[in-house]
Amino acid sequence: MRRFYLFLFILLFLLNHFPTCLNAQLIIIPDKPDGIYKTGEKVQWILQKNDTTILNSVRYTLKKGGLRVIDQGQVSFMENLAKITYSFNEPGTILLDIRWGAGDSWQDKAVGGAVADPDRLKLSAIRPADFDVFWETKVKDLAGVPMNPILEMGESGMEGVKYWKITIDNIRETHIRGQLARPVKGNKFPALLITQWAGVYPLQKSWVTERARDGWLVLNINPHDLPIDEEPEFYKDQAQGLLRNYWAIGNDDRETSYFLRMYLSCCRAADYLTGRPDWNGKTLVVTGDSQGGQQSLITAGLHPEITACLALVPAGFDMLGPEVGRKGGWPHWYDHTEGKDPAKVHEASRYFDVANFIPRIQCPVLVGVGLLDETCPPEGLLAGLNQLNSPKVVMILAGSGHQDRQGSQEPYRYVRDKVWLPALRKGKKAPINR
Repeated sequence: MRRFYLFLFILLFLLNHFPTCLNAQLIIIPDKPDGIYKTGEKVQWILQKNDTTILNSVRYTLKKGGLRVIDQGQVSFMENLAKITYSFNEPGTILLDIRWGAGDSWQDKAVGGAVADPDRLKLSAIRPADFDVFWETKVKDLAGVPMNPILEMGESGMEGVKYWKITIDNIRETHIRGQLARPVKGNKFPALLITQWAGVYPLQKSWVTERARDGWLVLNINPHDLPIDEEPEFYKDQAQGLLRNYWAIGNDDRETSYFLRMYLSCCRAADYLTGRPDWNGKTLVVTGDSQGGQQSLITAGLHPEITACLALVPAGFDMLGPEVGRKGGWPHWYDHTEGKDPAKVHEASRYFDVANFIPRIQCPVLVGVGLLDETCPPEGLLAGLNQLNSPKVVMILAGSGHQDRQGSQEPYRYVRDKVWLPALRKGKKAPINR
């Protein structure tokens, strides 16, 4: 066991101690590889230019909270090196944006980032007074809709694994579409609910069969009321048609937001798993990335039988962030007000803000936060996670944006796949302090 954790420590150290941004032409090297500072400390980034490339008109911008520009200017290199500094005078995050290119295009980009006192960050707004009442009413309404699950057995393509496509009824005559898998051998299994990132696309069978091979009863749901395995052209048509900018559909009213159905579909999926006779009655884990992380955390907040939640770069945090000068998380409802009353959009967004579900969570939580993430910025996300009262591990990924580049998110995936999920599958406690 000691060897295992020594190996884990070495792996995480190596993966987290690369430069925060790698580019073929320019590298940003922070003075603190973990990117974490205290108020009053100075951040220093070294910009290293490729000595075989000539970069003209390199400029920098410093954005507080990923939004408010506090400094900008031209970068001057000496022997292919330049230095940029920033001093924290309060808890928060800073994003260093470096751009260059031909003429005024500035199409090339590299970013660096830092955070001061992440445990002291506060939310941009308080929870609505009737937040809990609203969601408890919606969950009650959902319970009044019969599930009517329809399972269609299919080929798993993997020895020792059973596979089905599944449809379950949801609110307002909508449906949950997904895929289910479990081991052939055995009678009772720990359950795993997998939620999906943003976009309109088919589900891949391997997403459930590989987990089932490890011993899980797995349900993976589509965020949309769509078949899960049509041809790519089908999803392209949907994304350009009825589901174009789906994240903004009905977002000026909490009763019409597209995410009302999506959130409740996650709750219902968890209900379905707990009602299956092959669930072991003990372990129910939910996991997802980005929009999937958003859904995972709200599921943990809505469903009391969730025993652990694992989320990577979760979306949906701090929707009113721009009001205090920081960028909110995707889907950026604050700015998606075209043709609508902005005040109504902003008010409705409070009921779907993941940060407001966090105090309801009672299970252990593992979250990966990208320090360079401009889609789901870290400041509001960390402020939201500070509301969590249950055991947690928050991994600040110093070199990661929203996407996994050069293995920047591998530390989280390693802990999720090699540490947390194996322990949880065996019925052990979440490995918080190991």
